[in-house]
Amino acid sequence: MTTQRTSGRRKKALAAAAVVAGLLTTAACGGGDDGGSKSGAAGFDAANNKVVNASKVKKGGTLKFAGTQDADSWDTTRGYYGFMWDFSRYYSRQLLTYSTAPGADGAKLAPDLATDTGKVTDGGKTYTFTLRDGSTWEDGKPITSKDIKYGIERVWAQDVLSGGPVYLKNTLDPKGTYQGPYKDKSADHLGLKAIDTPDDKTIVFHLPTANSDFIQMLALTSASPVRQDKDTKSKYGLHPFSSGPYKFESYDPGKSLMLVRNTNWKASSDPVRKAYPDKVSIKFFTNANELDQRLIKGDYDLDLSQTGLSPQGRQIALKQHKGNLDNPVSGFIRYAVFPQSVKPFDNEHCRKAVIYGADHVSLQTARGGPVAGGDIGTNMLPPSVAGGEGQKYDPYELAGAGKNGNIEKAKEELKACNQPNGFKTTIAVRNNKPVEVATAQSLQASLKKINIDADIYQYDGSQTAGIIGSPSNVEKKKFGIIIMGWGPDFPTVQGYGVPLWDSRDILQSGNNNYALINDKTINGLFDQYGTTPDEAKKAEIATQINHKVMEGGYYLPFVFEKLLNWRSSRLANVYTTNAYSGYYDFVNLGLSSSK
Repeated sequence: MTTQRTSGRRKKALAAAAVVAGLLTTAACGGGDDGGSKSGAAGFDAANNKVVNASKVKKGGTLKFAGTQDADSWDTTRGYYGFMWDFSRYYSRQLLTYSTAPGADGAKLAPDLATDTGKVTDGGKTYTFTLRDGSTWEDGKPITSKDIKYGIERVWAQDVLSGGPVYLKNTLDPKGTYQGPYKDKSADHLGLKAIDTPDDKTIVFHLPTANSDFIQMLALTSASPVRQDKDTKSKYGLHPFSSGPYKFESYDPGKSLMLVRNTNWKASSDPVRKAYPDKVSIKFFTNANELDQRLIKGDYDLDLSQTGLSPQGRQIALKQHKGNLDNPVSGFIRYAVFPQSVKPFDNEHCRKAVIYGADHVSLQTARGGPVAGGDIGTNMLPPSVAGGEGQKYDPYELAGAGKNGNIEKAKEELKACNQPNGFKTTIAVRNNKPVEVATAQSLQASLKKINIDADIYQYDGSQTAGIIGSPSNVEKKKFGIIIMGWGPDFPTVQGYGVPLWDSRDILQSGNNNYALINDKTINGLFDQYGTTPDEAKKAEIATQINHKVMEGGYYLPFVFEKLLNWRSSRLANVYTTNAYSGYYDFVNLGLSSSK
């Protein structure tokens, strides 16, 4: 799952370093009153895995989001940003979804459109669900099993609807025999044989091979129903047809979005959503500092992207409004990745030269330090995922003896890859995130010490899928290093690592396996994982996959991310959830005042 936070402003390295240094000083000394008495806030970290102001929630009002980055798409098939998945539950439903509870309990699955979590037969290869009564579209027509099947079939139309996760496609049709609904020659365009709809209330999934994470895949936004007569294909993200309590009233891409109540939604049909506000709005800014100022001023309730305040905003908030901040551990790892299609990173020793040559404390500082950035990252599996080991697994000593860089070891690796005098490369980074640009500048500076000359190429984060997500473009532009971050699509190694490390998930657009890892051992371990029911064994396999990835030197992890997220004093029923990597759970947020 990807995240976005953009500003549209380019920062000078010294200015960014000065701001971050100021932040760290503030954070270290506690920064202001943790009760938030000046603003009436609930207190520092009060909503981190705990519910704040549940008793104060009022029906009505407008919940106001603000962001510096629009979604990659609001189409339920195509969206892949974490905030889009969280937000899309306002207007889309699935057979199953995540529980509305704080912390780890929020990552547990609960029935949504389905009456229960399904009947599993045939050794884990057949799943049968019954739809609950009263669930309707925004025009009042019932949501049927065929609508769910059609919505899932759209995942196969990657030539038209690229960008979203493809777990369902790869699990239900691993040989790729189905061509998607737009090329489907059957009269009803419902020709996917892996899904049966014997009646409007029953849907049956037939897996060719058992997969122990299948119900997790059914809770993804990409498993939302789509009604065939409302499918506008590549334009669907401009106005999705609602199956939830809110519907699109207006959308101006990159500027604003307004949801209003879906008057045909019935609370009795939806055990998950409370639909407290009358309206839910998003305002998009071009500058992260302006956004943070407006949040702190009280003009907006929370940041859509959920990736934390920028350095300047963090500094102000920690000093003056600490009671409005939460500091959750995110499920994300921030990292650099080395595409093997770009020389000399086809050689693992050149990749490892960068890993050893980087100053990991400097990178952590650029991310925001221990409080706002997180612990130094030492491997590529989040500690929150079963099999993750945190800093206990540190094969390159990134948090140990080599935390400030191991110049000697880096030069040894340069010799091993026949580049003893160093080389030139390009770092690709989203221009919309000051913290990412600062990270790229930190890496650039430390690599100069080992004679690696790295230019920085900044691009618009909304164009990620076609810039760094296009392997041909990466090769053409010679992006040897890509700055990115990733969190679990669902909380398992399969839900985190398949898009990054399984060669069968390499895509020509919207690709996330930037390193172009093609390792039969890793693929085989994922296959083994999917057919293993035992949780302890699954965790062991997850650990093996992570070790294999790290041994290849494909990634330089920066941090196991922590966040400083803002919540307005009028937010009610607010809490962070593991379901969305430490984000606030958007779906049942309310306001303490309807004004």
